Amino acid sequence: MIAAPAPSPAPAGPAAIDLCFETIRRHSRSFALASRLLPRGSRAAAAVVYTWCRRADDTVDEAASAGDAAAGLQRLRSELEGVYAGQPAADLALRAFAEVVRRHGVPRFAPEELLAGMAMDLDGYRYARMDDLLLYCFRVAGTVGLMMSHVLGVSDARALRNASHLGIAMQLTNICRDVAEDWERGRLYLPEELLARAGIGGLGERLGRPFPAEALPGLRSCVRELLGLASRYYASGDAGLASLHWRSALSVRTARLVYASIGRTLERRGHDPLRGRAVVSGGRKAALVGRAAASALAEWPRRAMHPFRRADLRALAHLRPERTNDLVRL
Repeated sequence: MIAAPAPSPAPAGPAAIDLCFETIRRHSRSFALASRLLPRGSRAAAAVVYTWCRRADDTVDEAASAGDAAAGLQRLRSELEGVYAGQPAADLALRAFAEVVRRHGVPRFAPEELLAGMAMDLDGYRYARMDDLLLYCFRVAGTVGLMMSHVLGVSDARALRNASHLGIAMQLTNICRDVAEDWERGRLYLPEELLARAGIGGLGERLGRPFPAEALPGLRSCVRELLGLASRYYASGDAGLASLHWRSALSVRTARLVYASIGRTLERRGHDPLRGRAVVSGGRKAALVGRAAASALAEWPRRAMHPFRRADLRALAHLRPERTNDLVRL
């Protein structure tokens, strides 16, 4: 399996980058805010990676039928094959992704695992154990941390594990926030072992019906436990920020604080995810940018003594799925 594609003779050009910036602005105010804090040289590449990930997610979630979603997932796999084979794409955003992959040596393992996570959604995967859920979180979000680490650069290759953990933490937060929305779509990500501990085992058997009111106390218990687990993954993610350039660390820390604030909102609601979608206000986001900036200033003396130098990540070019456990476990 080759990790980086052959050179493409057809660059995507400014129009593709503009398209990617528009995608991130349209779909995620939080990530759009964080991306503006990145170093100029990394901002466009990060937007391109986000756009490809959004493309994959929307292909499955917005398909008109299960058959369309399956066909879309196969198309994504074929497109990814072309990216790593150096075959020029007609789609501007896809061509831009191929350029980023080539320039930054993004290992094929990462986007392939992300598509494997999309397949879990498509197949209606049922999560029996917490380990099953963590694998899903790694595939759909931890892999984004890996790709971004290659784009932004890290001074220590060991920080890839921390980047994966930060993605997992964010996805656990997403799952807690979106329980009601996912239920309406016929999905339940809470693993059976967690549900059983909360006294609501077998809840997934009731998908397709209104959420049972009597299960709410147990649901709150599940959300509390998952947010506690997310906090441990956030702490691991924090440990890797020192390996980023200070501007990149400022951006990533801002995104991390915004996502963790969603969890704080759920906590204030008594861990009830059925009380409407938890959001972070613009004023709160501004305060979190200030908090991230204060952390950056506190780190400045150490960073001045140890200037940022990118680690050579070429040794990771042939990452394989068997490395997954190393990147998931705390």
